[in-house]
Amino acid sequence: MTWSTREIAEITGTSVKAVRYYHEIGLLSEPDRALNGYKKYEVHHLTRLLHIKRLTDLGVPLAQVDEVTRDGGHASIFQAVDAELARTVERLQAIRSELSALSLPGATPEVPTEFGAVAPRLRENDRAFLTICAQVHSEESMTAVRELLEAAPNDELDEAFRDLPEDADEDRRQALAERISLVTGPGADGFVAWQPKAVTPGRADAARKVVGHAVEALFNRAQIDVLRRTHEINAHETDAHETDAAAGEP
Repeated sequence: MTWSTREIAEITGTSVKAVRYYHEIGLLSEPDRALNGYKKYEVHHLTRLLHIKRLTDLGVPLAQVDEVTRDGGHASIFQAVDAELARTVERLQAIRSELSALSLPGATPEVPTEFGAVAPRLRENDRAFLTICAQVHSEESMTAVRELLEAAPNDELDEAFRDLPEDADEDRRQALAERISLVTGPGADGFVAWQPKAVTPGRADAARKVVGHAVEALFNRAQIDVLRRTHEINAHETDAHETDAAAGEP
């Protein structure tokens, strides 16, 4: 008994196009043809096609199917496929976890999932900035940011910064920077010096440039100036604390 291309495709659960492609790449031998020109597939073609179908369903690349079925040296190939499947499962589990978090009331896809608790009190530019930082900074760095936002919410101070007009005068900028320093600087309760790290050391320069461009695009000149002043105040106080500690002063 023999089968046509359509019949053998139906039996094996594949397609006529796939069968023809296997012929084209030399994975499946060409059968003899009947007098009417139709191909006549025999049992050995059926067996071969079933082997190909099984291996490709398991994830074995077509380019390696012949190697697996020819010499039996296939353990490493199966191990590689299994490792890739394990990575795929891990990615899918992470996606499911994130989808579950996004299904909770108040959750938003506008910020990384771990910032869902603080998202409601953030404005659009804050959310955009967090999203960009999470892309270029390490998980450890972003965890520190999240913990700071969750542990020391100061709505009044946040509003003062967010509502700062671009034409704010020097005194207002300096006063706001000093207020922010009180809750972010080395004198603040639970202060931890935060040095953002890139996802990988080799991307540190790129991360700094991306964050710099984001700051310029998302905040006005007065706000950027306040951030600069706050950084300078904190840096000065940190240096002072380190000097005192080295001198043995309390």
